[in-house]
Amino acid sequence: MGSQQLGKNIKKARKKNGLTQEQVAEKVGVHVSYISRIERGVVNPTHSILDSIRRLLKMDPSEIFPS
Repeated sequence: MGSQQLGKNIKKARKKNGLTQEQVAEKVGVHVSYISRIERGVVNPTHSILDSIRRLLKMDPSEIFPS
């Protein structure tokens, strides 16, 4: 899966949970610009950050990486 699709999936889940990029960044412990770059598909998050985002947004792994 490409970075852009990963970012779209995270953005969709973030909005579904009613959170802003700032709130996600604060709870995960990263700068808001990092969340923005992830959602735009500019960067891929590290495994640990991706797992933190997934747990925060209550995403099943299949939602992050759909087949």
